Amino acid sequence: MKSATSASHIPQDATARLIGLLDLTSLGATDTATIVRALAARAALPVSSDPLIHCAAVCVWPNFAATARDALEGTPVRVACVAGAFPYSQSPLSAKTAEIAAAVANGADEIDIAINRGLFLSGHFDEMYHEIAAMKEACGKAHLKVILETCELPDENAIRRACRISLDAGADFLKTSTGKGRHGATLDHTRILLEEAAAWRAATGTMVGVKAAGGIRTSAEALAYLKLADSYYGMADASVFRIGASSLLDDLTARM
Repeated sequence: MKSATSASHIPQDATARLIGLLDLTSLGATDTATIVRALAARAALPVSSDPLIHCAAVCVWPNFAATARDALEGTPVRVACVAGAFPYSQSPLSAKTAEIAAAVANGADEIDIAINRGLFLSGHFDEMYHEIAAMKEACGKAHLKVILETCELPDENAIRRACRISLDAGADFLKTSTGKGRHGATLDHTRILLEEAAAWRAATGTMVGVKAAGGIRTSAEALAYLKLADSYYGMADASVFRIGASSLLDDLTARM
């Protein structure tokens, strides 16, 4: 589902807001420290004419946590790492928690993990809860984003159930996609996550965030997600809403 809004008509303040919601991501097989440092520099100063604009975070592999932390020292940009046997979660739990703990020890502020879809789809909900809770504990002070990979879940009820298990287990953010699945975020799936986050806040008083990730490439598409998030959060900021993207920033900065 795409917005009918023309990218040429997106106000500059909305473009700046969108840049501030980005988790600028590099999760390639050939990533290097040089690539990560360049990513960090771009996240910290995406618009050379305005030093007040910056991305929300960089998202990298755990072995680059220290590199990203050093590169972003003194900036407000956060370091996020995918961990917990991303993107499939098919490793022993001890290996997942060790990877998370290492990423946090090396400077990660946020950890993005994927649920074990095999456990969920086979009905092992208690085991899935236990895994997420253990990974949350391994995060220590770092925030935990739980990726549901909604494109692999059969229907809306399944997505809602996965959201609720994740929230019960301690998720700070619900996230749509790994970017490695059949497709990334959709507005319909993001709306479900936003509804579950709102219901959680109403029931517990605890604010949780939502991250739409994968496949959002144009300013017009991103604006549709921002408007949707604003309808739940008021004026959504990076503490409650993120967009995971690797190519979207090019389109946004071209309009500044």
